[in-house]
Amino acid sequence: MKVFDAKHIKNIALLGSHGSGKTSLVETMLFEAGLISRRGRVEDKNTVSDHTEIEHERGNSVHSTCVHTEWRNFKINILDTPGLDDLVGETIPALRVADTCVLLLNAHHGVEVGTDLVWGHMQRYDRPVILAVNQLDHPNSDFEGTVAQAREHFGPAVTLMQYPVEQGEGFHRIIDLLKMQMYVFKDDGGKPEKHPIPVEEKERADALHKELVEKAAENDEALMERYFEQGELSEDEMRQGLKVGMMQRSVFPVFCLSALRNMGSGRLMGFIDNVAPSAIEMPAAPLEDGGELPCRVDGPTVLFTFKTILEPRTGWISLFKVMSGELKPGMELVNDSTGASERIGQLFILDGKERKPVEALQAGDIGATLKLRDTATAHTLHRPGPKVQLRPIAFPEPRLRVTVKAADSKLEEKLHHALLEIHKEDPTVVLSYIRESSEQVLGVQGELHLNLVKWQLDHRYKLDAVFGSPKIPYRETIRRSAEASYRHKKQTGGAGQFGEVHLRIEPYQEGMPDPEGVSVRKKEEYELETGGKLVFYNCIVGGVIDNKFMPSILKGVMEKMERGPLTGSAARDIRVMIYDGKMHPVDSNDISFKIAGMMAFKEAFTKADPQLMEPIQEIDIRVPEDLMGDVMTDLQGRRSVIMGIETQGRSQVIKAHTPLAELDRYSTTLRSLTQGMGTYTEKFHSYAPVPADIQQRLISSHDEEAVHA
Repeated sequence: MKVFDAKHIKNIALLGSHGSGKTSLVETMLFEAGLISRRGRVEDKNTVSDHTEIEHERGNSVHSTCVHTEWRNFKINILDTPGLDDLVGETIPALRVADTCVLLLNAHHGVEVGTDLVWGHMQRYDRPVILAVNQLDHPNSDFEGTVAQAREHFGPAVTLMQYPVEQGEGFHRIIDLLKMQMYVFKDDGGKPEKHPIPVEEKERADALHKELVEKAAENDEALMERYFEQGELSEDEMRQGLKVGMMQRSVFPVFCLSALRNMGSGRLMGFIDNVAPSAIEMPAAPLEDGGELPCRVDGPTVLFTFKTILEPRTGWISLFKVMSGELKPGMELVNDSTGASERIGQLFILDGKERKPVEALQAGDIGATLKLRDTATAHTLHRPGPKVQLRPIAFPEPRLRVTVKAADSKLEEKLHHALLEIHKEDPTVVLSYIRESSEQVLGVQGELHLNLVKWQLDHRYKLDAVFGSPKIPYRETIRRSAEASYRHKKQTGGAGQFGEVHLRIEPYQEGMPDPEGVSVRKKEEYELETGGKLVFYNCIVGGVIDNKFMPSILKGVMEKMERGPLTGSAARDIRVMIYDGKMHPVDSNDISFKIAGMMAFKEAFTKADPQLMEPIQEIDIRVPEDLMGDVMTDLQGRRSVIMGIETQGRSQVIKAHTPLAELDRYSTTLRSLTQGMGTYTEKFHSYAPVPADIQQRLISSHDEEAVHA
């Protein structure tokens, strides 16, 4: 297969809401370039892009798919992405390696919820944007309304490159404002005829052309001077100005399409070839150490993996972008993320499920290879030498967490292995083990995302899994000081057991002075794995307890703190003073003092006004302004404290502190309240006291479970 030089390689991410026609556009672009002889249809389950079993079953894109097309000696790498927000783990890597975003707008729905959500992710990557208004042949299409919405949502950078003469079922003519020609398509689309602009459209076309010239000129001082002198710019000069404007994100060119009827795709591809920037024209990629890596053919060979796929009979396939230099089979590269050495074997490009071998890939190109042993998504590989590590991909935190276990306990290890493989393919599927509750917790982006994981477990791995709600990691502490003593005495014929411990416990706060009224011989501070601190004081005088038994007393206290007296939750932020006790010259041993310390601590804890603490999450909820009322009302019912409201673009961001116990399946509720337009992020903030009535209910529930255990 032909090796393209860096100047003739363009990488685009195809984005848009569910149903905007991305997969149909891919088929049309491949067909127009002559790479396929027949256009597939999503309904017929025969498209190049949507080729997996789950996509055929669902009838929509689930995975991002890499394909390429060739148009007038340019290679266009296309990353076709899903349009559902739960599948953002497929969209974000595509944004990371694309050099231009092509955002499809549905002409009869305008700027949809999914479009706004995709736009939010696009904003973080600062890429040039092309807007393509698709489905202009739909009976209810509204080009002017869609463009008006785009300007309202995305700003004044939205710039007309084309407009349709008619729309709806009679759509077949497009006025091009750069070339100042009219394209006329046959009913079945394909290559259009070029005609002069009709007299009745000339005034409108001239006015819009002037706007386009001004938009191109304002991005370059030399072009602006030429425009003032001549009153016009050549087509090449306009392309130059538009490229600069796209890279500065002051121009979002708008094109007209009917992907289904093959109208307009050739002109879009021509613009991508001639105007959209290549990788070597884009700003240098940021490195983890703060430096930058320019994309140069004569630079060091550096790859960035952006997607990992597991194929049943092939194994792991790593998709990457050549960030610098040239890559050939047989090269030895170092993975700076793992330190491992990787040998590049077969080198190929992907067109859906098809693999096409290539002899080399130059800087800026996208390719794939097989069976890299220690390489995963977002890893950097380079030739041996100085360390090079590109900034990793920032994936969003899970918005839905569930427990997961195998229905058959004998298959638990197989389930764990399957979930790790799913995570390797999709890093937004996050697996963790909560030691204190002995639960395996699965984090996903929402209910749809969870259902897709279930589908994979069922169909690919033939595993039956059970899902549930995770236990809340409550904490226990005290609000005042208390004293207690406990004597452990046991006699069973031979050597007995004896240990007596007197202790005092107090709430602990960082920086507080040492306790008064006792003689401190030794102070030990412990950062607890479950958070908070234990401060342990040896205040024994007169040798009533030998120093060798103090570690056993400490061990007994810590064991009881791991499963506190109230609800079995971990205790925290307590200081313990051992100030008296007794021992026996024969019967005292480590186990005796461990038990005595544990039981004395338990008794003192129950006297010290115990308090149950709950985790509080800091949440940012992004919603349209007209839907804030319902969201705020719902938050109040979840014991939330509203910390503030900020305006971001057309949305309001509600900042709140909400108990984790009130956020189970919140992503599902929020989408229902906002018709899918609301999104949120959360992170741990702090622990706070549980209200008295809830604390009593939780204690009663724990006691009841203990009785029936």
